[in-house]
Amino acid sequence: MSIEQSSAVGALKSDPVFLLVKAGMTVIVQRGGNWRMADVIHVIGSVRSPRVPRFFQVADVSTGVINWIKADLVTHIFPRV
Repeated sequence: MSIEQSSAVGALKSDPVFLLVKAGMTVIVQRGGNWRMADVIHVIGSVRSPRVPRFFQVADVSTGVINWIKADLVTHIFPRV
């Protein structure tokens, strides 16, 4: 078996990043040309597919402001240390 075939299973490149987000992760939220770093507090799924995230409750890292965002605004996920 080659190295390429034995790689770990992850999200496909065509899958949106927000499908991997869980509470406790730090993410980049981008709206228009502005971006900010936020910690995810809570995840709400859609009504038809509860396992697919629709909204995230986040706390802005620099200001501490807590608000709800649409899941598709997440562009990057920071790995846990």
